[in-house]
Amino acid sequence: MNVAVEHIATDQPPDDAKARDLDYGWQPGNRIELLENGEAYFPAVFEAMRRAQREILLETFILFEDKVGNELQGILIEAAQRGVKVIVSLDGFGCGELSPAFLSELAEAGVTVQMFDPAAKIVGIRTNWFRRLHRKIVVVDAAVAFIGGINFSADHLGDFGPEAKQDYAVQVSGPAVADLHHFALAQSGRQVRTRRGWRRRQQRPSLWPTHTDDGLVRLIYRDNLQHRDDIEEAYIHALSKAQKRVVIANAYFFPGYRLLREIRNAARRGVQVQLIMQGQPDVLLAKLAARMLYDYLLKDGVVIHEYCQRPLHGKVALVDDDWSTVGSSNLDPLSLSLNLEANVLIRDRAFNQQLYESLETLARNHCRTMPEKRKPRLWLWRLTVGFLVFHVMRHFPALTGWLPAHKPRLKPFESHTHEH
Repeated sequence: MNVAVEHIATDQPPDDAKARDLDYGWQPGNRIELLENGEAYFPAVFEAMRRAQREILLETFILFEDKVGNELQGILIEAAQRGVKVIVSLDGFGCGELSPAFLSELAEAGVTVQMFDPAAKIVGIRTNWFRRLHRKIVVVDAAVAFIGGINFSADHLGDFGPEAKQDYAVQVSGPAVADLHHFALAQSGRQVRTRRGWRRRQQRPSLWPTHTDDGLVRLIYRDNLQHRDDIEEAYIHALSKAQKRVVIANAYFFPGYRLLREIRNAARRGVQVQLIMQGQPDVLLAKLAARMLYDYLLKDGVVIHEYCQRPLHGKVALVDDDWSTVGSSNLDPLSLSLNLEANVLIRDRAFNQQLYESLETLARNHCRTMPEKRKPRLWLWRLTVGFLVFHVMRHFPALTGWLPAHKPRLKPFESHTHEH
């Protein structure tokens, strides 16, 4: 039996173009729960899916055929068979090793499976390296949403061994779920009904809300169209407001100069700034790139920790006592200039404190701290090289946009078939 798996090419706009351009504002009255690692995330998201009555929307960068992926497949098949609308959007690079049988079993059960920018291997090597669908979002019945950095793979569980990843996600209940649902539905290419509450705003909502009630959540995202810098700008704005403390834990840290300058400036004005980086990286280049920036930051009082227990995969940060962000975006050229990413901004004191305590435990018990006074080792040269590399990568989307492989297309993708 031939089963079509839909193919979404890079930066394909949804049918409702206005929805793609929509900015999402701060939503009050939400309940936010921190989910640390797969041990907390998978039970929560799987239970929500098992209870689904109408709809499951799922986007992920990686889905493996391991114990986590197989359990997810079974839950989605069972949901589709009982009449739940299930739409699964997978990245063509991150999910490039999925077997045709695995995908066909989903599609045959009624799951709508979409592949973002798939590409055939050349001499056994995948070629679709750039502009990835890197988001990790699940929305169930437009009532509960999950967003963060955790993929559907067993390497997010501690029993995976020394290579198990340290990571974070959040579960959101409340008014902000409507924004996440609307966004996920629009990005899946589905027609989104435009209501008065979804009108395009004439002016982007503030990155820093005027009121400071707890439970505030705002969805932000980046694409290669109208929202290229939204996540980066949110970090810069929050850092410029910092008065007491900043903690950033990020797997791949190689930001541009503007963000680096705000980190340095916060430390210079007396803010306690801590960065938690990878000490046991899954990609050695990430560690080498981050270390190019150490001297520049250390000399102004930034405290840098390297997490050494296992690979750090988190993408979280907090500022002062009530601002936090959790999502899929690293602070490197791929996430800030190429990938499709999504974070939530959170203004909530209890959540901020919970995240702070988790990161402080990490820094205190499982990290080595870089010495405050290191012998300068050509830091100006390394910063200059880093600046040039970052900005070459920053303009790369414009160059890749000329290539035929990156022209917008939405068409059936027939390669994944399964014969009975």
